[in-house]
Order: sequence, then C-alpha cells, then structure tokens
Amino acid sequence: MNIAPATQEPPAPRFDPARSQAAPILTIRNLRVDYGHVTAVDDLSLTLMPGEIFGLVGPNGAGKTSTIRVLATLLEPTYGEVTVAGLDLFEAPDAAHDIIGYMPDLAPVIPDLKVWEFLDLYAHSHGFRGRERRERVDECLERVRLADKRNVYGRALSRGMMQRVVLAKTLLHRPKLLLLDEPASGMDPIARRDLRLILEELAADGAAILVSSHILSELSDMCTSVGIMHRGRLLRHGRIDDVVSAIEAESARIRIEITHDVEAAVGWLGGHPNVADVRVDGASVVLEFRGNRYDRAELLRALVAEGFAVSAFTPERSSIESLLVSLIGEEHHDVGGD
Repeated sequence: MNIAPATQEPPAPRFDPARSQAAPILTIRNLRVDYGHVTAVDDLSLTLMPGEIFGLVGPNGAGKTSTIRVLATLLEPTYGEVTVAGLDLFEAPDAAHDIIGYMPDLAPVIPDLKVWEFLDLYAHSHGFRGRERRERVDECLERVRLADKRNVYGRALSRGMMQRVVLAKTLLHRPKLLLLDEPASGMDPIARRDLRLILEELAADGAAILVSSHILSELSDMCTSVGIMHRGRLLRHGRIDDVVSAIEAESARIRIEITHDVEAAVGWLGGHPNVADVRVDGASVVLEFRGNRYDRAELLRALVAEGFAVSAFTPERSSIESLLVSLIGEEHHDVGGD
C-alpha cells in the first residue's frame, strides 16, 4: 500500500451533481463589498435553487455588477460567505469554476474568427479534445439557435447574435450556476424572447441562473424570481408577482368615479392620511394611495359613509418601471445599470 506523504494537500473538492439537486446551487450570506469608503454591496444574503432564474435589477451604483464579479471570483469581497453547490467559493475557487458560467456585459467575439472557431478555441481551453470538442461546440450552437451561423465571422454578427455566441461559450463546460450580466442589453424583442426560451430550457435542466438588468420589465417575463437592489442593499426579493404586488400595496394609483360633489370629494380625500396627489381627471378623481388592500377597502367604505356617490373605485396597475422608481426614491428617475 502506498501512503501519501503527510505534507500532501487533500484533493480539491469537486462538484457533485446528485448532491446539488437536493440543495441550493448558490448561497450568499452577509456579503459586503467596499471600495475605500464606498460600500457597493451591503449585507447581501440570497439563495438560488436548481431551476431558478433570478433577476437582479437596480439603478446605477446598486451593486449588481459588483455582486456578480464576486460570484465569478473576479473581485474579493470585504467579508461574507458564498457557497456554490456546497463548495466554499473562496476556499475552493478552482472547483467552483467547474460549476460557474460567467457572461459579462458587452463580452467581445473575436471578429476574425468564425463562430465555430471562436467556440472551438474556448472548448479546447476547457479540456475538450477531438470529436468530443466538435460535438460540444455543435451542441452549444444548437442550444442558442445559431447552428446555421457557425461559419459566419464574428465581425458580421448582429448585437443579439453576438450575445448568443458568448452565451454558447459560457455553456461549453456545462455550468450549473450561470451569472449573466446584462445579457439582454441592446437586444430587440425577438432576440429577448429567444434568450428567455434558452434560459427556461437551461433552468428546466437544473441550472440556477442569476441575471442582472437595469430594466425590470426586461426581466419580468424571463425570471421566476427577482431582487431589487439599491445602494448595495437588497430591498425586495421573491417571486416577481409577489414583489410587484408588495410595491403596489405601498403606493397604488386609484381612480374613483363620483356622480356628484366631486370637488367636495377631492377636499375630503386630500385630508386623508394615506392619500397624496389628488386630482380631477375628467369625470374621475385620481389619487396616490399608500396602504394594503384592506386599507383601500376602508377608504371606499369611508367615502360611502360620508355620503359620496361612488360609481367606480379602481386601483390602477402602475408600470413596472414606475413601481421601481417609487421604491428606490425620486432621485433615480433614470434607472441605469452599474
């Protein structure tokens, strides 16, 4: 029997697919990133399960890109814990790289290489050889719907096609955690639809996907859950319908039709503690209301009790972008990426 020397380091832990399917792919605890006196990520905790597509959205300086760069092992955090499929990201980064696929914003495609040559180059770097390498390149091209573009040079690709080629490169080593920084940036609606379908297929195969964007509506039909970041903090996260409903509950626009005494109703509503920005719009009164659905029901009851003839009382669903602005504050009307 051969006895290993006492000084030999234990082998690096490897990704166990069977174990990962029964546990979170990604767990972040109390992550913080400081740049000097500026805190980019502030006490972030998050868990992603297999099959989850999580959208991270926020304005300039929200901390999205800093978070993704930490997860991709490109940036060392100030402190915090990150585990990927049970592996400590900071103690076993090489093993974690087998699991993680990272697609940065505006990643380049080499203009003088054909699409298949570009992917073949990276497949070789991942250790694929011979027939297996060719087959893997073809599989990834099929996955991103670009098999018919395999002989096109990089310089001839549209923005949407270039993004899909980079996604194909990201998929070569079959990662179980995908980190996609602004993958839909610059894509037209058809290209975004194609991206959504691709991500849904990957999630159905068991991958966990973290997608960042500066446009919440861009993620609304793509993600199973969403998190809203602002100034490094995760303000809301959960299933996207639940997050939108929670924000709406805090500030909803209500349209009320009153058959007579409209001006008196405006005066009464203006004095209500949960009501703001009351105005007359044709035959209706429109206002901003803070409170949940029970508070809205109480407002309607009180209006009727005051003797106002209410013929319609309709909460209006705000746009997703306006909801985001209302949550993060008026100082960021132009919601941009970081």
